[in-house]
Amino acid sequence: MTQQVIICVDDETTVLKSLKTELKEAFGNNYLIEIAEGGNDALELVQELLEDGYEIPLIISDYVMPDMKGDELLRQVHYLSPKTLKIMLTGQATIEGVANAIKYAKLYRYITKPWEAEDLKLTVTEAVYSYLQDKKLAEQNAKLQQMNQALEALNREQAALIAKLHESESRLRQFLEAVPVGVEVIDVQGQLYFTNQRSQELRGKTAVTSELNPFYIAGTNQPYPWEKLPRSRALNGENSTVDDVEIHRGNKIIPIEIWGTPIYDRNGNISYAIVAFQDITERKKAEAERQKFIEELFELNANLEIALQKESELTRAASRFVPNQFLSLLGHQSIVDVKLGEAVQQEMTVLFSDIRSFTTISEGMTPQDNFQFINAFLSRMEPAIVENNGFIDKYIGDAIMALFGGSADDAVKGGLAMLKMLNEYNTTRGRPGRPTLQIGIGIHTGSLMLGTVGGYSRMDGTVISDAVNLAARIENLTKEYGVSLLISQQTLSRLQNPMEHNIRFIERVTVKGKSKAVAVFEVFDGDAPQIKQGKLATKSMFEEGLFLSYRHCFTEAALLFQDCLRINPSDTIAQIYLQRCQQ
Repeated sequence: MTQQVIICVDDETTVLKSLKTELKEAFGNNYLIEIAEGGNDALELVQELLEDGYEIPLIISDYVMPDMKGDELLRQVHYLSPKTLKIMLTGQATIEGVANAIKYAKLYRYITKPWEAEDLKLTVTEAVYSYLQDKKLAEQNAKLQQMNQALEALNREQAALIAKLHESESRLRQFLEAVPVGVEVIDVQGQLYFTNQRSQELRGKTAVTSELNPFYIAGTNQPYPWEKLPRSRALNGENSTVDDVEIHRGNKIIPIEIWGTPIYDRNGNISYAIVAFQDITERKKAEAERQKFIEELFELNANLEIALQKESELTRAASRFVPNQFLSLLGHQSIVDVKLGEAVQQEMTVLFSDIRSFTTISEGMTPQDNFQFINAFLSRMEPAIVENNGFIDKYIGDAIMALFGGSADDAVKGGLAMLKMLNEYNTTRGRPGRPTLQIGIGIHTGSLMLGTVGGYSRMDGTVISDAVNLAARIENLTKEYGVSLLISQQTLSRLQNPMEHNIRFIERVTVKGKSKAVAVFEVFDGDAPQIKQGKLATKSMFEEGLFLSYRHCFTEAALLFQDCLRINPSDTIAQIYLQRCQQ
């Protein structure tokens, strides 16, 4: 059961303690009593309780408080928890304040200070009881609504069944009228007592009155055993049906189905046997056609399964060229539905990565070796992006452009996962002809247009935005700084958990093609352990050096950067700043 909380709000500690004591004495452990010293504290408490799944049946608030008036507090509480009842407890409330509380916060009751303990107890008891009754009534109304919906669905279902039944009855009636049935009644001596016209038509008038057996085993010229016919079995008290019977009339053969049922007198003795039979020529023909249809349907299903399998293979193949996430953002499930010029605007995080010195590496390879190398590299990078809720928009030679539609954290985690994959891949390299690889990754978050471009004979999915260009520029900066992963200020500000990463400010730079300076940060979680530890150990020293250099205290800054390099000689950014200070 959900814990219920009563909140008391007042800027006087003695009042709060008194309220809490009286409410605990009155209600024991049935309710959790929480207090807040002012409106802002109360709003934070309400939000925390609601997020943690608590119910708040009642809030009791003073009117005059230094940070927020009581009517304003109750109005905001009403916005957060409309069903919570509100009581104003004060001796200084204005008529306007009470009116505002009643109008905008649905004030339940007003109690003056000092209060009577019994009056407070009764008022709170009534308020909580009213809250619980409203809650119970809402639950009952919800259940009643569900029952009404279920009943309506049942009525619709019954109406549909009745309509279907009427349709079936109509079809059955038409069928019975179209299919003639012969009827005969035989007495206990085996003599024909009654026969109808259809019986005479099927058997022939002479055959009806003859003692000869006119029935044959289907498909043969052998007479059907008399004792196995339904008429004989009915005279022995048995209900039976046979459909492997034929009537032979000259050159004409009529397949028939026969039913036999005994008729008893008042004493329970068999007095008659009633026999009905019908021409089942059409049914036999229908059965043959049905068998043929089943065979054709089986073949069709087999072909359909093959077609579906091919379509599934085509869909999977298409998803390798146009990611499913791209289609989803455009509101489609299949690539067939995509039209030229469709576009959607959305804030996304863009990731660019590139292999360092790829031109030099590829010079010693044949074209075939180049393709094998690129595919080996890209196939290892792709899972790092996909497993972190991103998708690859395009490959640009050895470069990767990926998009993340969720949080910016996914993009940073994806970039770090790529560096981890690269470290594992490098363990298989590092020998002549297979040098180890380094990559640079740039990440930026911003608004972009995602859609299709091209012509009606050839189109492609792409993204167009200044954010894409900026992410590519930031990736280029990794070469200048000699680092692996850089992110923009916009990406950093959108990280939900920035403290999970090791991040340091590099500088504000004006990248090529941009007029405004961009703040750039290094994420060095993916560095080698020794370098990472060195950057952590010198982080405060490095940041102080940055501060001094920005204030043009170059001598003091240079000393700090020299200290950084003594501890971590591989810190390329500290080397860059040292050279700048010395110049």
